[in-house]
Amino acid sequence: MKIRFLGAARVVTGSCYHLITDGLQILVDCGMYQGKNADEVNRQPFQFDPGQIDVLLLTHAHLDHSGLLPKLVADGFKGDIVATAGTAELVEIMLLDSAHIQERDAEWMTKKSFRAGKDQIYQPLYTEEDAKGVMPFVKKVNYMETLQLKSGVRYRFIDAGHILGSGSLEIWLNNGDEEKKIVFSGDIGKNDNPIINDPQHIDNANYVVVESTYGNRLHRGVEESIEEMVQAIKNTFKKGGNVLIPAFSVGRTQDILYILNRLVKQDRLPKLNVYVDSPLADKATKIYMAHPEYFDAEALTAFKFRSNEGMNLHFTTSIEESQKINRIKSGAIIIAGSGMCDGGRIQHHFKHNIWRPECSIIFTGFQVKGTLGRHIIDGAKSARILGEEMAIRAKTYTIGGFSAHADQKELLEWLGTITNRPKTFVTHGEESVSLEFEKVIQEKLGLETYVPHKGEELEI
Repeated sequence: MKIRFLGAARVVTGSCYHLITDGLQILVDCGMYQGKNADEVNRQPFQFDPGQIDVLLLTHAHLDHSGLLPKLVADGFKGDIVATAGTAELVEIMLLDSAHIQERDAEWMTKKSFRAGKDQIYQPLYTEEDAKGVMPFVKKVNYMETLQLKSGVRYRFIDAGHILGSGSLEIWLNNGDEEKKIVFSGDIGKNDNPIINDPQHIDNANYVVVESTYGNRLHRGVEESIEEMVQAIKNTFKKGGNVLIPAFSVGRTQDILYILNRLVKQDRLPKLNVYVDSPLADKATKIYMAHPEYFDAEALTAFKFRSNEGMNLHFTTSIEESQKINRIKSGAIIIAGSGMCDGGRIQHHFKHNIWRPECSIIFTGFQVKGTLGRHIIDGAKSARILGEEMAIRAKTYTIGGFSAHADQKELLEWLGTITNRPKTFVTHGEESVSLEFEKVIQEKLGLETYVPHKGEELEI
């Protein structure tokens, strides 16, 4: 058996693993790279023949795990793309949204080129038609449903507790006369995430590929984080400003809305004017509400944030509605993508608010190196936004307790329940973080570990 680490190796994004056994080729995820030189990296040819891949097993819908599926299908993939129902429904809207952005950006770059007299025509990485072409290959499965591939290979998804439908993946492979089990963690959620259940645990495995996004740190407690958000909102409104929250449209936005609504109902915040400037988030929220089977007990009884009980909630559906938000000078909470601020409508809201000291920006998710979000939280005094250099005077809050990723302690707990001491491959983290987490695993759990390099192929 061979495993190839084709993405998320010593970086956080671009998840993609290639398993080869007994003439069977399996991909686990096919994600976009995000960060510096992302477009160049994403346009590189695949390091395998897409037409030879038998099946793709998709852990969840975030683009760093799913974003190159249209390119994969366009390049000749003909197998099944297997995912939970929640992932399948979310990935459809996410890929269409990603393709729309690709087409729009290519059109804008082409116009810019023509205006400069260069006459260069830019092509999108993929089109909306390419994105639509993915869905006929998608096959929906349930958590804990064991399925069979050829060569006696079996697999199943269990709940990873990260976003709706997210899964960790167990694969049983024949190795001569014995069966070996490899587990791909996917993105492990932290315990007590809003809305969805806590991650399920694995009882045994021979090999584990584990994410390490927050492998070098501990999250602030949830209640402590909530209180920090309460004070940030109160202080901002007292100063006469707006609160900007860059958020991933799928997962983080729904969690934040749930928390804000609960805070108002508890009288910890006044009735709020909340603007979700993301058509994708609106669609994703509807998918969340259509799948209560993924909710935890608390969310089943309290998931009512689209009513007006707790706040005045506005989802924008047009550019005109988005532009109207920028006329609001104070008292608004504006949630918009992209989560790492490298594009999307959040940049337009930055343009109108980031230079105002009475405003604030609340970061609730991981910011990859090379992104605008990371530039801001690292303390930059200015940033180039929509072609204009702008001062960063808004107060910045980084609230790690809202992360949908497990922290170091929770990752160790997840690994520690595996009873037969599997060899562990540490991936999906910045290089220094993965290497640090590797040492912690060795010290705390005594496991054999390895941090693979991108493109590396190993026999297992």
